[in-house]
Amino acid sequence: MNLDAHTIEPASVSSANVVEAARALEGRVIRTPLLSVPALNQRAQREILLKVESLQHIGAFKARGALYACSKLSAQALAAGLCTFSSGNHGQAVALAAKEAKTVAVVVMPEDAPQTKVDAVRELGAEVVFAGKTTAERQTRAHAIARERGLTIIPPFDDANVIAGQGTATLELIQEAAARGTPVDAVIVPVGGGGLLAGACLAAELATSNVKVIAAEPDTADAFRKSLAAGRRVTVPPSSSIADGLRPIEVGALNFAVASPRVAQAITVTEAELGLATVRLLAWAKLLVEPSGACALAACFSQDLPRELRRVGVIISGGNIAMSTLQRLLAEHGESFAR
Repeated sequence: MNLDAHTIEPASVSSANVVEAARALEGRVIRTPLLSVPALNQRAQREILLKVESLQHIGAFKARGALYACSKLSAQALAAGLCTFSSGNHGQAVALAAKEAKTVAVVVMPEDAPQTKVDAVRELGAEVVFAGKTTAERQTRAHAIARERGLTIIPPFDDANVIAGQGTATLELIQEAAARGTPVDAVIVPVGGGGLLAGACLAAELATSNVKVIAAEPDTADAFRKSLAAGRRVTVPPSSSIADGLRPIEVGALNFAVASPRVAQAITVTEAELGLATVRLLAWAKLLVEPSGACALAACFSQDLPRELRRVGVIISGGNIAMSTLQRLLAEHGESFAR
């Protein structure tokens, strides 16, 4: 069977597609809370509004893109079964979409994927296949499996429908902040493959006031920052960052095309800053978040974030942390997080 007939092809995507996705996802995803935490605001010396996507279905924003992308499939393609490649959260999202549609799913995951994410994918009924440690290795294996079995590929980030679905998180943030009378000056978004970032850029165009979009990523996996500086996509070496969801070696092509002319700034954070932000969220916001999900908050404490941004929205992208990682971070930062 020809793989192309069972692959969602990249296409142009606009803010109108984010609005369409929001309508399609109404009642299918959780409208996650927007929280302001005084202790975080005081430490950052600005107001931070947390969009808590760690409380989304499957514990991450990825449910939005996967569910919307699957809603755009034909009945025939959906019945054929789904396949994807993921470090964890997108795999869970596709597994959830397959379960809801009563079809099969195969998720190709890295050999070093956190066991908690592997278990979660399997608990949703999907088959897990391991392949290498990079996105490219997983993608190659997933496409081979899709060809062999006639499955429909749901890309993790480099896809117009996935981008539109992910953009609904930022759209909700901007809309709710404005409705409260506290519009944000900027939205800070964690970057892995760039789907959430591209969607955020499109959603920001729908704001009634100017909202800057700022990218945040680990300094050991800064493919977007380097690409933005070069004016083209740049490949970085594989990373062992604790932010396992933010380690693609290259940003998606469509994502970069959408985000690069719209992003105001890219900020990188260290491993220590990622760990500290994770513990701060647990201690002060009572939120259990994975390091990838804490990346945008970590950027709030960076000297690189302009002081004139007095109120910022922060996407807390996921909460699927391994207990062993949490224990280690508590041991490392439990005594120092208040400083």
